Amino acid sequence: MINLIWRFLLSMWGIFFMSMVYAEEKVLNIYTWAEEIPAQIIHQFEKETGIRVNHSFFESNEVMFAKLRTNRKSYDLVEPSSYYIEKMQRHNMLEVLDKTQLSNMKYLDPFFLNQCFDPNNRFSLPFVWGVTGIFINNHYFKQNTVLAWQDLTDAVFKDQLMLLNEARAVFSIALRMLDYSINDSDPTHIKAAYLKLKSLMPNVRLFNSDAVLSILIDEDAKIGMSWNADLSKALSENPELKFIFPTDGFEIWVDNFVLLKNAPHRENAYLFLNFLMRPDIARDVSQMIHYATTNLAAKKLLPLSTQQNTTLYPSYATLSRGEFQSDIGEEAATLIEKYWEYLKMGG
Repeated sequence: MINLIWRFLLSMWGIFFMSMVYAEEKVLNIYTWAEEIPAQIIHQFEKETGIRVNHSFFESNEVMFAKLRTNRKSYDLVEPSSYYIEKMQRHNMLEVLDKTQLSNMKYLDPFFLNQCFDPNNRFSLPFVWGVTGIFINNHYFKQNTVLAWQDLTDAVFKDQLMLLNEARAVFSIALRMLDYSINDSDPTHIKAAYLKLKSLMPNVRLFNSDAVLSILIDEDAKIGMSWNADLSKALSENPELKFIFPTDGFEIWVDNFVLLKNAPHRENAYLFLNFLMRPDIARDVSQMIHYATTNLAAKKLLPLSTQQNTTLYPSYATLSRGEFQSDIGEEAATLIEKYWEYLKMGG
């Protein structure tokens, strides 16, 4: 009789344990840039799959990386920018993607695949992208006044420029002025870029990355540095704005999804990645957040006016002047941060 009771209790425990495992499997933990995956998209995935998504946000790649170094097991999927993929891989944080579970990868634009920051896309899938270039308000400046980063050094722009509050992005413009790659890690070249930026500082009015859109619309700055997506959004409020893809080169940024090493909900992660790469979903995301999609099939579903928006979707010929951000290594990154502090302190 006692044996029967024990068998019954063990059986009940087994059923309870299996139900707990199954419940755990219906969960996905993602860590992304704020606002890049709208809540409506998350709710649609949950409704279609029954998988509950725990969605956390980060404000910078640096914050994301630091958190994952201490608390990686809490997440399945993360959305780093291109140059952080190499850094995360170097620290053995990423899982090699199983392409057999990514049937919707066929919809991605080949232009964003097999790039320098992740050859053969072993670890990442591109999601949204953009360009860092020059904005100008035509109401205050003549057409074609500025075509290249070098033109911003003209004394006529004294105390008028807005630069993004991002070290890598700002150093990229100086490196391009000097005809170096935006991914140059040579200490001599980085110092030369610092000196070039130092000479530009009399023209700089402010650094900002958090309120670019409102600054463009309200004309708090009339010329400077911005992301093409922000300018595209601002155009509806201020048609005098123009985005310039500098002739001396520019930075192409891409936000990507990666699967963390030993992710606890791997199968759910693959379901979510395929869901995001569905053309109808990628189209909806792009329309909601107003960023360019890396999904070629989704782009073809967008309104014709959006597809033909050359600020948001420049031609491949224009993009050939750009460079994708890649990792420059700890030593070079630290050096840039040191010079960045000097620059902002007036040193």
